[in-house]
Amino acid sequence: MTKFKTTYIGNLQTEVIHLKSGSKIITEAPEDNNGKGTMFSPTDMFAASLASCMMTIMAISAQAHGFSIDGMYIETEKIMAANPRRVGELKLDIYLPKKDYTEREMRFIETSVKTCPVANSIHPDIVKTITYHLPE
Repeated sequence: MTKFKTTYIGNLQTEVIHLKSGSKIITEAPEDNNGKGTMFSPTDMFAASLASCMMTIMAISAQAHGFSIDGMYIETEKIMAANPRRVGELKLDIYLPKKDYTEREMRFIETSVKTCPVANSIHPDIVKTITYHLPE
């Protein structure tokens, strides 16, 4: 079981410490909610965790099936909704590295995107718009 300690450090910022490793993350309220926009907000981290999880599961699948996704990146856009204030949509643009992917490899990639634990934990009311970009 993973444990974290989160402390309010003032100025609308929190510090999260991963207790096993000592790794730290500092978050700040977003600009549209009284923050300065100088670092990740908690909802930014929520959005980023989806992209990171998708990539991790894709990499595990690629490694298990003998191909690589090294150099892949995801650009994520978080769109907020109101009443109540929440994340309404996550737009993810997945940029795959130059390679001729087989249909089988693309199936592994797409299945990984849909089945990562973060994706499976997100409320179904949050729209996930996913676009794949293959180099030519």
